[in-house]
Amino acid sequence: MGPGRTALRTSAAGVVCAALLAGGVVGLAPAAEAAPAVRFVDIAGDGGTVLKANVVTPAGSDGAHRYPLLVLPTSWGFPQVEYLAQAQRLADAGYVVLAYNVRGFWQSGGRVEVAGPPDTADASRVIDWALAHTPADPGRIGMAGVSYGAGISLLAAAHDKRIRAVAALSGWADLISSIYPNRTQSVEAAAVLDGAASLTGRESPELREIFDNLYSSNLSKEQQMIDWGRKRSVATYVDRLNSNHPAVMLANAWGDSVFPVNQYADFYDKLTVPKRLELRPGDHATAELPGLFGLPNDVWTDTGRWFDHYLRGVDNGVDREPPVHVEPRGSGGYEDYPDWKSLAATRRKIALAGSPTIHAGVDSGADGGTVFLSSLLDQIVRLPPVASVPLLPRRWAAVWQSERYGAAQRVRGTATLHTTLTPTAESGTLIAYLYDVGPLGFGKLVTHAPYTWHGRTPGEPFDVHLDLFSTAYDVPAGHRLALVVDTVDPLYIEHNPSGAQLTFSSRPDDPSYLSVPVREQ
Repeated sequence: MGPGRTALRTSAAGVVCAALLAGGVVGLAPAAEAAPAVRFVDIAGDGGTVLKANVVTPAGSDGAHRYPLLVLPTSWGFPQVEYLAQAQRLADAGYVVLAYNVRGFWQSGGRVEVAGPPDTADASRVIDWALAHTPADPGRIGMAGVSYGAGISLLAAAHDKRIRAVAALSGWADLISSIYPNRTQSVEAAAVLDGAASLTGRESPELREIFDNLYSSNLSKEQQMIDWGRKRSVATYVDRLNSNHPAVMLANAWGDSVFPVNQYADFYDKLTVPKRLELRPGDHATAELPGLFGLPNDVWTDTGRWFDHYLRGVDNGVDREPPVHVEPRGSGGYEDYPDWKSLAATRRKIALAGSPTIHAGVDSGADGGTVFLSSLLDQIVRLPPVASVPLLPRRWAAVWQSERYGAAQRVRGTATLHTTLTPTAESGTLIAYLYDVGPLGFGKLVTHAPYTWHGRTPGEPFDVHLDLFSTAYDVPAGHRLALVVDTVDPLYIEHNPSGAQLTFSSRPDDPSYLSVPVREQ
């Protein structure tokens, strides 16, 4: 992908981010006015960096009584008033709530470190300040946040034993698998983050280098980027987190285009602490966004219940409920499971017969949509990205379809593609899409995932085993499932040389298939 195309996407993403940020600040202003007890303070973070913060304490607190403490780091690009509506509600429930602007953004000092060691140390300094200057109980400390605040909260809990409960909303556990899934750059998501940091913060030189290397596909710096991301991923410190033993609630959206749900589900399985996983329709941070405006919101309600039990000792039953709580896309209702693997009772395979060859470098018309917008439309009006599957040009897209189903298929979990691929070039990218195809041939996107390879011998086949992004979607009776594979998607940087071709085959000793997780009726 050329630099002009990247610049265009970066500019567009910056405009989108600016609009989202402006709407958030305007919408939150009334919540700030409705909370006259808010105290705005400066806190010395790691190395003396000034962090702008606000504190809300329970009404009538006089220092004689200690209250559980909740620390809320802000989201990427958002100011310190982000959580005021929820902070007031939590303070009314009996918490000292301290929200702070993370370093590098808005009026806080320092530079954006992307949840690096200074950010983790800042969280501990904020807790120190709260214990010294508020009626906070040192034995009952929790952290919560949306997006960037979620990631910092999880990392802080892995490094500070005082944190006894966490609610990480729309965050990440593995940063590299989020922005660099299967060695493919999520360029639209990265451009949104870059645009927000440029508008509202001050990027560190290290972060600027990471973005530049990502956009330019600098493979000589790939390992450096992976090491940088691992240091900022709580999955790296899962043993330490389990040892500290805080109660951890994870919440995300099925269509999160910044932090796909797979990485949260994988991390959830590795936790041995009290834990809960909630997944809903939507895109990045859209499921909890209404709660930031003070509106009724399931995510924030469950967050309050989580802290009420693990910090205030309220017997509200949250510890006895099935810990995996999901709302399938378009269903309007919830399903509960004892663990992640229980979502799908069986797996059904769609055979990928034949040996289609596609030409790379042209968008076939199948794509994953637009960052933020597409999954938001799916959440609100149940309109995911669509494609006319019969009209997709077979020169640029390989297509396989299931039989027409006589009963609804309740897809739950992670679909997996297994095939043999023979490329004509040593590097390349493919994107696999799963569609729900109706009687007229129009397909609604169920899920997708990219895959990139480097250093392969041209003309030599190799196995591809690709997990698509996890989802929960009901395919109506009378519809089919279709797997579409092409080589270009606006969401990603592709690595296909001009004139490259890809051939898919199914060997007798290793047949190609798509494995679809299905919950029985």
